[in-house]
Amino acid sequence: MRAYLQRLRQDFIIDHERQRIRDFARGCQTCQHSKTEALHLAGLLQPLEVPSQVWADISMDFIEGLPCVHGKSVILTVVDRFSKHAHFIALSHPYMALTVAKAFFDAIVRLHGFPASIVSDRDPVFTGHVWRDLFKLAGV
Repeated sequence: MRAYLQRLRQDFIIDHERQRIRDFARGCQTCQHSKTEALHLAGLLQPLEVPSQVWADISMDFIEGLPCVHGKSVILTVVDRFSKHAHFIALSHPYMALTVAKAFFDAIVRLHGFPASIVSDRDPVFTGHVWRDLFKLAGV
């Protein structure tokens, strides 16, 4: 709001300018759609522990929006945090939790075993049924 007031004051003198800007923003559809939510800050970032062995600690993420090649347009990246060795697993879009779990099991667990820790963003696929399907494939 401070930036709006500064711009307005450069060219105009208006009575009750703060209230007018507030009223305008509340009635503006564009302002309401692009309004950021007033959430509490997440806090300070905490560093991850340094890995102690190969393939014990991994990170995972998706790369999307790629051109479709042989029906695949998404890459699941799995990186060992100790050695920085990476696996790139091609997936077709839309991907389901079961297909991600099978691909992870075939490409990572089969070669390296289950990791002790997995770091990922809070992608809905990871917070969904991937873990249930992965452990079901492992017989747990």
